[in-house]
Amino acid sequence: MRMRGRVRAGLRGWGGVGAMAAVCALVLAFALLLPQARSHGDGSTGTGGPGATHADQAAAEGDPCLVPAIRTHPEEQTLSPSSADGTTIEKIKAREGQKRKLIVGVDQNSYRWGYRNPNGGEHADLEGFDIDLVHRIAKDILGDPKAVQFKAIPTNQRIPAIQNGRVDMVVRTMTINCKRVGQVAFSAPYFKTGQQVLAPKSSGIKGYDDTLARKKICTAEGSTAFSKLEDDKKTGELVASADIKTTVPNQLDCLVRLQLGEVDAVVTDGALAASQAAQDPTVELKGTPFTTEYYGVAMKSDADDLVRRVNQILVDYRKDTTDGWQASYDRWLSATLAKHSTESEPPPPKYLRKS
Repeated sequence: MRMRGRVRAGLRGWGGVGAMAAVCALVLAFALLLPQARSHGDGSTGTGGPGATHADQAAAEGDPCLVPAIRTHPEEQTLSPSSADGTTIEKIKAREGQKRKLIVGVDQNSYRWGYRNPNGGEHADLEGFDIDLVHRIAKDILGDPKAVQFKAIPTNQRIPAIQNGRVDMVVRTMTINCKRVGQVAFSAPYFKTGQQVLAPKSSGIKGYDDTLARKKICTAEGSTAFSKLEDDKKTGELVASADIKTTVPNQLDCLVRLQLGEVDAVVTDGALAASQAAQDPTVELKGTPFTTEYYGVAMKSDADDLVRRVNQILVDYRKDTTDGWQASYDRWLSATLAKHSTESEPPPPKYLRKS
């Protein structure tokens, strides 16, 4: 009966990836020759420094993480802003009739990020911080904020959806990291977060520490959370007895597993975890974030004009004091994260990718 009550209370809250040794040696030798001194721009549109080109990534044999500039600051490996149309944008604009829309992969289950509001009227339109950004991009490119075809994409299908052309872009709390930089192209960061532990309030778990010993931890397949736990298991940064075998297609599924008592904790971005805690009053964030990560808009690797356009849109979005980034934060996230957005604001963008 006690477990049944806990499940009911929780549900009520929702309403709810080798090269040959010789190649590796050449790669590492090349990486060590990269210039270490970074020239400084104006702090907001900086384009100087050791930019990572496609040649760098090719030299790394498919592993951009071997290139120091990418491994250390993947969020800086993007193209400078531009409002010009190119081949990718022209193809989007050439769509006719009802198909003249921006096709965007989003989440429909992340409270306050991308979710269907059950009280949102006849169509229960998608709402949230990511959705606001999508509407802004559509307005700039197509002249209509509503000219969007939303496609709900599971966490583990974000990159395949971009690579096979199912979507023009993904705006779905997607962390920029060195591995993904070799698979898709990213915009400059639009949000700062970090991995954090979510567990029942009554749990003895205190954070990302030894209190996770012998605990079952849930993460989403293909997420940075799972990669971090897997790496930390190998290095000993995560207690050896922690069980990280439970993975799910969508991050929200971890909350359900937690509510059902099938796992003891969830590890995900703190920004998402805070929203889940708001959905379920029986769980809470444990400890502090143990990584620093940035969300970016993901697009095809060769969609240079679209990347530049989105970066220009982000510049303008941040400057807009009436209906821009800050207004969206206040509308959706101030209640679950913090009243002031300082900790969530991305750094001044650097555009170090050359081509």
